Amino acid sequence: MPADPVRRRLVAILAADMVGYSRLMGADEEGTLERFKALRSEVIDPKIAEHGGRIVKTTGDGLLVEFGSALAAVRNAVETQQAIGRRNVEIPEDRRLTFRIGINVGDVIADGDDLIGDGVNIASRLEGIAEPGGICVARSVLDQVEGKLDLEFEDIGEPALKNIERPIRVFRIVLRLETAAAGAPGTGEALAVPTKPSIAVLPFENMSGDPEQEYFSDGITEDIITGLSRIRWFFVIARNSSFTYKGQSADVRRVAEELGVRYVLEGSVRKVGNQVRITAQLIDGVTGNHVWAERYDRNLEDIFAVQDEITQTVVGAIEPELSRAEQGRARLKPPDNLDAWDCHLHGLSHVWRFNKADNQKARRFFERAVEHDSEFCAAYAGLAYAHEQAYGLGVSDAPEQSLEAAAMAARQAISLDERDAFACWAMGGVPYMRRDYNAAIEWLRRSISLNPSFAPSYGWLGASLISLGRIEDGIKNLVTAERLSPKDPLLWGIYMFRSAAHWDAREWEQAEAWSSRSVATPNASLWAHCAHTAMLGHLGRLDEAQRASEEILRLKPDFSFALLMGTPPYSEQHAMVLKEGLEKMGLQG
Repeated sequence: MPADPVRRRLVAILAADMVGYSRLMGADEEGTLERFKALRSEVIDPKIAEHGGRIVKTTGDGLLVEFGSALAAVRNAVETQQAIGRRNVEIPEDRRLTFRIGINVGDVIADGDDLIGDGVNIASRLEGIAEPGGICVARSVLDQVEGKLDLEFEDIGEPALKNIERPIRVFRIVLRLETAAAGAPGTGEALAVPTKPSIAVLPFENMSGDPEQEYFSDGITEDIITGLSRIRWFFVIARNSSFTYKGQSADVRRVAEELGVRYVLEGSVRKVGNQVRITAQLIDGVTGNHVWAERYDRNLEDIFAVQDEITQTVVGAIEPELSRAEQGRARLKPPDNLDAWDCHLHGLSHVWRFNKADNQKARRFFERAVEHDSEFCAAYAGLAYAHEQAYGLGVSDAPEQSLEAAAMAARQAISLDERDAFACWAMGGVPYMRRDYNAAIEWLRRSISLNPSFAPSYGWLGASLISLGRIEDGIKNLVTAERLSPKDPLLWGIYMFRSAAHWDAREWEQAEAWSSRSVATPNASLWAHCAHTAMLGHLGRLDEAQRASEEILRLKPDFSFALLMGTPPYSEQHAMVLKEGLEKMGLQG
């Protein structure tokens, strides 16, 4: 007789496992078994039956469950963890039963009542990387349930899964805080994580082998805490709390839970002779994933100058990295479940793309944010910049109204928090767009005094100074902007004005080199392409200029010299330089 064909089917697999089973059994074997049986009969098994699941097998402290759909598996997992969390509130911490859960949708082989194959193995590996009381799911699960449940899914990347060769995109289900706090074992009561990004800076470790260098590593830590505290949209744990972990090999997730923060910055200082190496890494305290890491090597000719430079650079790097991380989290939320902060983050993610469609979306999100919270300074500042951008890019249907709307939103931001660097930057954008560069400079310098690591203010300050002919000072600020934020979405503008610094001296080769870098940078705007095309025209490289001009007309089919002369970001004198270059290659206005 022929062998039975292999029976395969596509199912949702849930793997669950108890946290600290051996410890619990060692402390109270009979009591643990009794509590586990009660939990099974009163919570776990009834929930599985309610959602149409089938227990494939048990492993003493764990279960493997089959569901007919990803939706049923996720609902079961969330409700089960919530129920266990509520029960744990009344139970002493050292006796709580807490589970990790992983869910995958995949092809499996049915072997009698058992299921085997990669689909099962992946679910088990996902369970292993879930936090206590938490749930991790594969991309295949998210694809099935996204938009159907009022849940937040957080992308935690493609972590290495034991014995799974292909990359698996993994998402963490963000449960309500009270559930996670009740379900996760720790050394104390979990604190509520603030709505805005929250961060703790652990004492940088002195790796020099010289106790006398402790002051330097502590000084770096304290300066970074102070620097981050200047960023008004951050919640930063005070120095005295962070330094309670000094000398400890602390688990980042535990630190985040105990201090009630989402992100943790840790690092080290190694000094040898006149050289110092400083490392820093930013970690998501909920998932344990690295958000950002960097190493800095410096000569210690002036130890205080090095300390100031490192502090400014680290703080400047962290702000955009946290912003990107927060925007990624917000994008995973259902559209109808966005609060003021989420709307603000969505606005930021669109406003940095520098085109008409995204600018319109950005304005709508910022407007929703201030509707949710009429005292949200950063959202008003974002709205001001979005209107300024619409005016400056030439994509507004009513330019003067856009600029007036920008001024109103910026004034509202300043009235809510006059010490907010972002608000001062946005306020400086209004006179900048009106080519009143001296007034713009006042606001931009004020922004920098409030947050010396705020890269966009250095960028606009550099552009304003160059527009006034103060080339050396302008370049110095543009260099600082790039050093503070080397991946900044406004980098194309920094390069564009590095090009402009050569225009008055008719240094076309250098100007073209910088304009070429500008258009090669992501999200380069219409004006960057105008500058590059004009520089090619001044150099007489007309074939290249003709090809470059096609991008101008793609971005702005109704482009005109009137638009160029009447719309920033260029001064009238610099706009004339571009007009001359564009005319040389035959572009008519």
